[in-house]
Amino acid sequence: MSKKAIIAGASGLIGSNLLNILLQQAFYDKVLVLVRKELPIMHHKLVQLVVDFEALEKHTKAINGHALFCCLGSTKKKTPDLKEYRKIDHDYPVALAQLARQNGVEQYHLVSSIGADSKSSNFYTQMKGETEDDIQKLGLKCLHIYEPSLLTGERKESRVLEYVMAGLMKVIDPLLMGGLKKYRSIPAQTVALAMFNESTKNEDSVFIHPSHKIKELA
Repeated sequence: MSKKAIIAGASGLIGSNLLNILLQQAFYDKVLVLVRKELPIMHHKLVQLVVDFEALEKHTKAINGHALFCCLGSTKKKTPDLKEYRKIDHDYPVALAQLARQNGVEQYHLVSSIGADSKSSNFYTQMKGETEDDIQKLGLKCLHIYEPSLLTGERKESRVLEYVMAGLMKVIDPLLMGGLKKYRSIPAQTVALAMFNESTKNEDSVFIHPSHKIKELA
């Protein structure tokens, strides 16, 4: 039986790594990416659908298959308007989850963040927590939530602060032991591989994967 995967956010750090894995692995016969503009990639398994995330309902029929991977996310630098920021990190992932449930998508995989907590006083971690909570309320058959720490890997855009932090974490990571292991930096490739591996399993429940556990799944 053929299997189809859907990725939202395939141009980002985790999403681009995940796309490469899904195209290379034989598990999926078709990979649909939901994009604002087409990616410069050609592959016999790849289908690109240019969408307006403000009007996802127009693309309802396309949201079907084995797994939907939501790798959407922004930063305050890229999206200083907090309302727009919330749309990308909260509203769109929730809307996609609603369509996935409506159309019988078997699995939903969400990239969240370490520290996600709807009761947090921090805008970012509160927003991530609310996204997790709101998607869990939908009652999806199989939901995987990944909470990575600082991501490392080659980005298309320059982020000086994250580059500096990645350098510092190479020194700090070995010192983070016990309960602090979850704060170690993690390669985006590792997160993507863990997402793929989990999608090949036939388990129905809600799974929340903290950063240090993600490494064990890759």
